[in-house]
Amino acid sequence: MSARFVNLDRQTPMFLPCDLREWLPADHLVHFLLDAVEQIPTGHFRINHRGTGSEQYPPSMMLALLIYCYATGRFGSRTIEAATHSDVAVRYLCANHHPDHDSICVFRTANRAAFQAAFVTVLQLAQQLRLTRVGTVSVDGTKVQANASKHAAVSYQRAGELIAQLQLEVQELVTRAEQADTREAKETLDIPAELARRETRMDALKQARQMIEARAKEIAAAQQAEHLAKVAARQALRAAGKKPRGPEPTPPSAVPDPKAQYNFTDPESRIMKAGNGQHFEQAL
Repeated sequence: MSARFVNLDRQTPMFLPCDLREWLPADHLVHFLLDAVEQIPTGHFRINHRGTGSEQYPPSMMLALLIYCYATGRFGSRTIEAATHSDVAVRYLCANHHPDHDSICVFRTANRAAFQAAFVTVLQLAQQLRLTRVGTVSVDGTKVQANASKHAAVSYQRAGELIAQLQLEVQELVTRAEQADTREAKETLDIPAELARRETRMDALKQARQMIEARAKEIAAAQQAEHLAKVAARQALRAAGKKPRGPEPTPPSAVPDPKAQYNFTDPESRIMKAGNGQHFEQAL
């Protein structure tokens, strides 16, 4: 009896539009952040008040986008832009819009102080609701076991300390985001633009597979002479009444190694040892 598998159909469009709210559980972090950001005035955020040029993204959306991504460990503007396409929660947060990395970076830079203050306010709201964490951000380390707990009433001094702690955490996240943007600006995309279309990508993958298979045959042919020499040597030992040591030599295989690689940019290049064997580089 053959196994039965779930049918995976990625080509047929959905008959009815999907509701992204159904793709997220009711207790998902993004729901809290969207509701929390609604409580924060955003009229002081810098925007293009003249209204010229393309339509702008609302400051509340950009604010929620940055807070959610920072709280879930995504800092670079390009990484956040990619998340608006690949992460269901981010896509829901942005209402299926996709702000580019320049818009994200400009908003964060132009509203640095206002953004940090809003982020701290969101964390304070989480603290009041007895949330211990917002994503990866620690909100309050105090363990509150019951409403009657002696820790339920936070002193004025302690409250100030907690706010200072939240401000430091937000500052650290913003610094990490700036560093991530600097690092991303120096990096290139892993997938060439010409491979974006499926037809081109499939043709390129078939060509890569053929090249890898051809190389495996070339290597096997080159190793065949060495293999035959080893077999002949062992046969000569047996003819002389001696027992050869070690296992029988394995004939070279024309099947490609699963780890064999093909470089789309420079097909003649290979992964080679470099730096006195300390690391590997793509080289000729």
